[in-house]
Amino acid sequence: MKKILFLLILGMAVLSGCKAHKSLAGNKSEPSPAAVSTASGSDHAVNFSEQSTWLLGYFNPSQLKSEPYSAWFYRGYDEYLPNAKSMKSLEGEKTDGLTIRIVMGTWCPDSRREVPRFMKVLDTWKFPAGGVTFIGVDNAKISPIGEYELLEIHRVPTFIIYRNNIEAGRIIENPVTSLEQDMVNILRGMNNNK
Repeated sequence: MKKILFLLILGMAVLSGCKAHKSLAGNKSEPSPAAVSTASGSDHAVNFSEQSTWLLGYFNPSQLKSEPYSAWFYRGYDEYLPNAKSMKSLEGEKTDGLTIRIVMGTWCPDSRREVPRFMKVLDTWKFPAGGVTFIGVDNAKISPIGEYELLEIHRVPTFIIYRNNIEAGRIIENPVTSLEQDMVNILRGMNNNK
């Protein structure tokens, strides 16, 4: 009976995607439709639900430009066209005193979609790379860094924008309008997607 209950709970956690709250540390799931081919064009697919593919803790964003992440990273980055009007507004915002934390899971389809787009917005804006911190989490949204729980992460990706070390706002999982317009709204104090 306990095994059946455990399997039922495990199955529900797997099906709930990026919003799962239970760790699936011992789960070896089958490749899903979310599995993508590597950038080299090889015939094998990468199953990003496998723990061996997860980036955990602080990591360098250049890792996203290498296999096995490069296929989804470059596809999302290259295909995203930021809204010109929103970018003009964003480019009018000063970057002095601004820092950004990106909390993501390489296992999460929402992270694999939104993080490359967000990075394209930052590059277009010419936001200083040194002002961005990347934090990788497991499928329970836990990361092995000190005081991580203070970030109160419930869904990923979460983009936290700070002005002079004080949180100005967040974009959680999906933007309300667009990544670039949500950032403008946060910086102008008009929106907090918290």
